[in-house]
Amino acid sequence: MPNKTVIKPDWLRVKAPQQERIGNVADLLVDLKLKTVCQEASCPNIGECFAGGTATFLIMGPGCTRACPYCDIDFDKSERTLDPSEPQRLSEAVSRMQLRHVVITSVNRDDLPDGGASQFAACIKAIQQLNPFTTIELLIPDFCGDAQALQTVMEASPHVLNHNIETVPRLYRRTRPQGIYERSLELLHRVREGWPRAYSKSGLMVGLGETDEEILEVLADLRRHQVDIVTIGQYLSPGPKHLPVDRFVTPAQFEHFKHVGETKLGFLQVVSTPLTRSSYHAGDVQRLMAAHPR
Repeated sequence: MPNKTVIKPDWLRVKAPQQERIGNVADLLVDLKLKTVCQEASCPNIGECFAGGTATFLIMGPGCTRACPYCDIDFDKSERTLDPSEPQRLSEAVSRMQLRHVVITSVNRDDLPDGGASQFAACIKAIQQLNPFTTIELLIPDFCGDAQALQTVMEASPHVLNHNIETVPRLYRRTRPQGIYERSLELLHRVREGWPRAYSKSGLMVGLGETDEEILEVLADLRRHQVDIVTIGQYLSPGPKHLPVDRFVTPAQFEHFKHVGETKLGFLQVVSTPLTRSSYHAGDVQRLMAAHPR
């Protein structure tokens, strides 16, 4: 049976970007040979973020050892050595962009013994040396449940540790075939239990075939595992080879998720809009940290 056709609504229109500012950030990334998830994953907010001088840096990429059917990042299961100069180049980019808050993520590197945890730690240390007042947020993979890999990352002292739950349990086999819902929850729980000064964060996409009730159940699960911050955004299919959009969730529904999450479940912050992505307006977390110091 062919996939149903859903029409993209007006509230998902993105303003034309400021080309000059985008060019400045793009040129810097080329100069320092760095990747961003904004470019590799075809993020709809790339214009706004690049125009504002921000970017989410993608390390150890661009090829990913998992082939999640919703994601636009290239699949590459071959063994690849890590670039020892990457942490220093990343730190220089943070300095040249004068970032007060930086987000670092990676592809899945299941080919590495520690999943790339040591590279995350090296990047944190390099940034701290050159940019001591910059807060650091990591968006990490699940490291296949390796507790030692998580410890390596957390002992480098990121301010925010993000790991996306992505979708509801019922859709994991189709959407995240190599992921395990309970394993992701356990990772987030370990962060809060082992490193209570760090802020924990997770995110999910909507529009993949889940129900509103299932979304609220995931929010309840995240809160039971002491997650502080949640992002919720509309899934947009990157192309015909990827999972189709099942529905477009209305702004009113996104606002309802935010209301339930913050007022009933007790999250410190729920960022819930159609165009929200994991690191969209991530710099706002500095205000949250000031309001809820640890």
